[in-house]
Amino acid sequence: MAKVGFIGLGIMGKPMALHLLKGGHQLFAYSLPDVPAEVTGAGATACASSTEVAQKSDIIIVMVPDTPDVEKVLFAGDGVAKGLSKGKIVVDMSSISPMATKEFARRVNGLGCDYLDAPVSGGEVGAKNATLTIMVGGEQGVFDKVKPLFDLMGKNITLVGGNGDGQTCKVANQIIVALNIEAVGEALLFASKAGADPAKVRQALMGGFASSKILEIHGERMIKRTFDPGFRIELHQKDLNLALASARQLGLSLPNTATAQELFNACAAHGGSKWDHSAMVRALEKLANHEVAK
Repeated sequence: MAKVGFIGLGIMGKPMALHLLKGGHQLFAYSLPDVPAEVTGAGATACASSTEVAQKSDIIIVMVPDTPDVEKVLFAGDGVAKGLSKGKIVVDMSSISPMATKEFARRVNGLGCDYLDAPVSGGEVGAKNATLTIMVGGEQGVFDKVKPLFDLMGKNITLVGGNGDGQTCKVANQIIVALNIEAVGEALLFASKAGADPAKVRQALMGGFASSKILEIHGERMIKRTFDPGFRIELHQKDLNLALASARQLGLSLPNTATAQELFNACAAHGGSKWDHSAMVRALEKLANHEVAK
């Protein structure tokens, strides 16, 4: 049984923490505005700060929305760094900047502790079902120590490389997902506008080379108009901002990623920041003056 800290018990973090508790681990938790009753009811100890979590835990997991949030959790006055002692492990499972991640790792290493970046893919469903894909950056020995915890939260777990490489992999994942959502949205919109039944078109495509998880899950969302998250557009905007900012630093052009971001921006302008990212199709529908029919 490990002493595990968990900071950030939102739509993803809460089910992930519950899986660790079910796995028999001792859990020390902190979250804003508070630790959910479901988590404390399952046996977690609520802490007053990130510092307290770090003091009581050997492995500290962070699951918060964005780069500034991780920096605050780690290095603010009541942050994780203040509670660290030599030999502890910090695992950031948020999706943040690869460049910032390397700096965070350097600072944590300087305190005599180890660092893994381990962002996830699979959304709320994957978190609840413990089927997340986990992309890890860090040293092999540290990865091996934390792997039993990852196994409780996910299925496809890969050590990609050194610190920052896990986050780089997650950014690549989000590029692929966004462009696939756009492709499925355009295809179903085309089919609907041409007079075909988009539900039957989707069913037919599921048996061919165009088949994908996006077509299966988000295609159905587009047809049934079920745009409750899920994974919020505002979070995918954040991830594509990371992609485009990193591309500028690398001198790289990502034209279709930029287009996908503009479609998300259009959804946000229509009040859709908190819609599921499959609702990108709504921006395409505005351009076509046509809605994908049921």
